[in-house]
Amino acid sequence: METTPESRRLFATESLGGRAVYRLHAVTVAAGILLVLYYRATHVPATGEGRAAWLGMLAAELWYSAYWVITQSVRWSPVHRRPFKDRLAARYGERLPSVDIFVCTADPQSEPPSLVISTVLSLMAYDYPAEKLSVYLSDDGGSVLTFYAMWEASSFAKRWIPFCKRYNIEPRSPAVYFSESDGLEDLCTPKEWSLIKDMYDEMTQSIDAVVMSGKIPEEIKANHKGFDEWNLEINSKDHQPIVKILIDGKDQNEVDKEENVLPTLVYMAREKRPQHHHNFKAGAMNALIRVSSVISNSPIIMNVDCDMYSNNKDTIIESLCFFLDEEMGHKIGFVQYPQNYNNMTKNDIYGNSLQVINKVELPGLDSVGGALYIGTGCFHRREILCGRKFTKDYKEDWNGGIKDKTQETMHEIEEKAKSLATCTYEHGTQWGDEIGLKYGCPVEDIITGLAIHCRGWGSICSSPTRPAFLGIGPTTLAQTLLQHKRWSEGNFSIFLSKYCSFLFGHGKIGLCLQMGYSIYGLWAPNSLATLYYVIIPSLALLKGTPLFPEMTSPWIAPFIYVFFVKNLYSLYEALSCGDTLKGWWNGQRMWLVKRITSYLFGVIDTLRKLLGLSQMSFAVSSKIVIHYHIIFDLDPYDVL
Repeated sequence: METTPESRRLFATESLGGRAVYRLHAVTVAAGILLVLYYRATHVPATGEGRAAWLGMLAAELWYSAYWVITQSVRWSPVHRRPFKDRLAARYGERLPSVDIFVCTADPQSEPPSLVISTVLSLMAYDYPAEKLSVYLSDDGGSVLTFYAMWEASSFAKRWIPFCKRYNIEPRSPAVYFSESDGLEDLCTPKEWSLIKDMYDEMTQSIDAVVMSGKIPEEIKANHKGFDEWNLEINSKDHQPIVKILIDGKDQNEVDKEENVLPTLVYMAREKRPQHHHNFKAGAMNALIRVSSVISNSPIIMNVDCDMYSNNKDTIIESLCFFLDEEMGHKIGFVQYPQNYNNMTKNDIYGNSLQVINKVELPGLDSVGGALYIGTGCFHRREILCGRKFTKDYKEDWNGGIKDKTQETMHEIEEKAKSLATCTYEHGTQWGDEIGLKYGCPVEDIITGLAIHCRGWGSICSSPTRPAFLGIGPTTLAQTLLQHKRWSEGNFSIFLSKYCSFLFGHGKIGLCLQMGYSIYGLWAPNSLATLYYVIIPSLALLKGTPLFPEMTSPWIAPFIYVFFVKNLYSLYEALSCGDTLKGWWNGQRMWLVKRITSYLFGVIDTLRKLLGLSQMSFAVSSKIVIHYHIIFDLDPYDVL
């Protein structure tokens, strides 16, 4: 039977619905905005106190208008990507490429090791050939407590992975699974379910007890030579490189309880010395790229935060549908999944669900050249992280990876890997500039993604019905404001740097993608126009100075039209993305609160850094584990 080009495609591109309504809205709002600006420009008071206030209103409205135009760049034609997993399996069978998974953590006190290993276990349990899967943990705290947790997880994995695959359970984070399920809906017997749960409880209790005491019992240390790496002189900011292969996927003796091969599991703590800058999360990721190159060297790299567990067992297969597509796959540099949370209330009181960003803006960026790299839940080609530029004749060697490694002993491989994780390895090299994640910016993921796009690569936003990754979002007002202060400050600092998308991307990426990147770069300065619009009209009203047309004037019509139609479309957009009416209202309320607090302080702190009055700083924020639910506020490398 002859196959058609469409039947050979591994994914389909579908336009999102509602574009006719959107385009009608956009054209009429644009007309209304032009009328508002015309009124402002032609009715400036000749003299008096009202003239300055009027010109200020004109400036604020010009800013709003320009920003509105920028936000429309990602709304004109957003797309949805639908992968065909069955076609991939039928076409490639056992010839699927190997995949390396990177997880980063920084401090066992703020990021409990029991939280970290639950994420690691969920990643080890993907429905993917175990011999082609390698999971790496970067521990920037260099803590023996985290290493102990990983050692315990390597043992529990021999029970957990076959349990997940035998009964096809989801999610595969044991912490989340046992908190949400009683086993009655699964095919396993109550006895087996209870046995695995008891084993997990025993492991986490042991880990938590060790973390509380801060010491590893001597009888445990005797079980693995890796504990010998730690002594009394080691601390989180001053220690030698440590690389330990806890499970060697190439070793035929490393099997689970059903005699199946296990994924490779590696612990890494790169060298830290007080006199050397370690470049935070970007430095950890770059060390992982080098260390993994001598252990597994898989052509695909996925990275995820330690508090974002795998929620979809087919995520790897779905991602490979994009990379391996015969028509478009060679152009795709990375596949980005949205950052979703599983603890949002129905009406999302603090506006943290990111529904519109995930379901409209990221797919919209996809349609104009590529989704942003947001630092977690992303699959990359290894070669693009190593600086490769896109060329039409480029062809990936999908057969690279674990099986190409020489027959070196585990000790020899570990020693070689350690030499790649030293403080001085990057000196005099292009690491952090042309190779790996970029340094010198608090949001290294955004500029890394921008650089990849500027080298000619495209990217995909994949939003499956079942989210690929889930975590817990901010649950208090303070956490919400601090998170948005960090985001707005980091993105504004990019906009004012050489990595501004209009400068760095000029001639390399399309104008719409340049505008798409700027949406978030201009969050912070939006606060200035908002603050003016909130304060000045109120003061003018007290003085009797009119700043708007009278209700009887025909010029009031464009003001009213723009206000109502823009908000009605915002409501439509939110409801179509799964929000509620009250949730939309809470989002509008928080929009104002964030603009006059978080974003304003983002502007102030960014300017202070540019003037040399302060320096970029990072802090590990606290994560707490309660009843198997992970509660956290921010990423371990958050900017304060």
